[in-house]
Amino acid sequence: MAALIVLPGLDGTATLHSSFCKAASSSFETVVVIPYPPQEALDYSALETLVREVLPPTLPFVLLGESFSGPIALSIAADPPSNLVAVVLSTSFGNSPLAALSRLAPLIRFAPVRAVPRSILSWWLLGRWATPELQGSLDRALLGVSPAVLRLRAAAALQASVPDLVAVTVPVLYLRGTQDRLVSPYAGARILSSVQSSVLVDIEGPHLLLQAAPQACARVIGDFVESLHQRTDSPFE
Repeated sequence: MAALIVLPGLDGTATLHSSFCKAASSSFETVVVIPYPPQEALDYSALETLVREVLPPTLPFVLLGESFSGPIALSIAADPPSNLVAVVLSTSFGNSPLAALSRLAPLIRFAPVRAVPRSILSWWLLGRWATPELQGSLDRALLGVSPAVLRLRAAAALQASVPDLVAVTVPVLYLRGTQDRLVSPYAGARILSSVQSSVLVDIEGPHLLLQAAPQACARVIGDFVESLHQRTDSPFE
């Protein structure tokens, strides 16, 4: 069995994935979330370096990039370690998810991160899947990260660009939330048009798909990995 390595969303914490990790554990030897430094403002390049340093050295693994972390997962896949067998992207992107706003990225350093009403965040990220438990977990995750770090990551996402998508040859699974209010539904289509061995699956849920629909996401990912095992050119061989 392979490991599943999860790269988290904008908060960069490992605190929002317990239900998903539990649901996915039956399909993988281990499920690990790599957290990002909550008080250190690192751009995509620096975060990719951090991730590469802690990836499994020999164990076959699947790399899951959630939302903000999609560009990191794709960049690693474009120049992969030999034991990377597949990439999963959840409500993510390879290029700016809001291209029309990319020129405003420098202004985000003035954004009052803590002032965004909880109701707006909940509507944007969870929609009708919001529960007191999910909202509380999201609040705690965001409060544990420096506002400066959150602003830098938001600006980086607005300016994201993975130039070597055509170099990605490992299989890619894209999970698209049917009610994602943050990332355009076309973000996945752009990735699929560039990556030859890729597939898109729609799952009913919001932007925080792994949190709102952990069992459904784990099932689709497990089926995807099992299909790779059954191929004659299995990447696990």
